[in-house]
Amino acid sequence: MSSWPVYVEGVGLWSPQLRDFAALRAWLAGTPVPPPAARPAASVLPANERRRAPESVLLATEVAGQAVAMSGRQANELACVFTSAFGDQTITDYMCDTLAREPSALSPTRFHNSVHNAPAGYWTIATDCHAPSAAVCGYRASLGAGLLEAAMQVIADQRPVLLVCSDIAGTGPLGTMTESTQAFGCALVLAPQAGPHSIARLSLTPTRPVEAAPFSPLPPAWHEANVTAAAALPLLLLLAGHGAHYTLDTAGSIGLDIQLEEAA
Repeated sequence: MSSWPVYVEGVGLWSPQLRDFAALRAWLAGTPVPPPAARPAASVLPANERRRAPESVLLATEVAGQAVAMSGRQANELACVFTSAFGDQTITDYMCDTLAREPSALSPTRFHNSVHNAPAGYWTIATDCHAPSAAVCGYRASLGAGLLEAAMQVIADQRPVLLVCSDIAGTGPLGTMTESTQAFGCALVLAPQAGPHSIARLSLTPTRPVEAAPFSPLPPAWHEANVTAAAALPLLLLLAGHGAHYTLDTAGSIGLDIQLEEAA
C-alpha cells in the first residue's frame, strides 16, 4: 500500500503541565519544567478578543501560534484544519442547561462561540488568513481524522497546512460523559517538501486500527485526562525523538501507520 510523506516544520503544545513542545523535550530529558499560566496566552488574538474568547478558542489559537512561529511560515498563507473531539464543552453544557430551564435567557454571544468551527474562525480573522480552513470532529479519532485531512491537502495541493487539535475539560453532566478533566491542545505545520525548518519526515500509510501504544515515559494522568491527549502524546513523543512508529485511529475501521523517518 502506498505511503504518504509529509514534513513537520512546527509543533505547538499546551496542557496544564506543559507550556510548549520545548517543555515536553525538557521534561523527557529530566529537566524540571514550570507549569504554564492557568489559561493559554493566545497572543495572536487582539487583547479585546482574548478577553471575550472562551477557553476552547484560547487553547486552539495558542498552539496554532506556537506551531506557526516554529515553522517560520506566515499564518495568513497557511491552509488550516482544526479538530476537536467535543468542541466547547463548557458552552454546550451551559446551553443545554439554559434551554432546559429558561430558553429566552440564552446568550447570543455564547451561542456564537458554541459552533465547532469557532476556533478556526477566530484564528483566520486574527491572522487575516484567506486560505482554506476546515473543522473536523471524530470523537476519539479526531486527531487521526484531522491528520488525514491535512496530509491529503498537503499532498494534493502541494502546500503547507496547519493542523490543530484541542479539547478542554468537560463540565456538568456532559463532563461525566466525555470524561475529559483537563485541557490539552497540539498543532503541527505540515509541508510537502523538506525545508530549512523541517524537524521530521513522517511516512503515513493507511492500515487497520490497533491497540493503543504504551505511554511510558509519560505520567498516566497526562493522557487519561483527555481523549485528545491520549491520541496526540504518542505522536509528540515520536517528534521528540522517543520511538519511531505509531498507529493512529482515523475512523472506526481505518488507521494511519506513522513512521518517523527523519528527526532533528
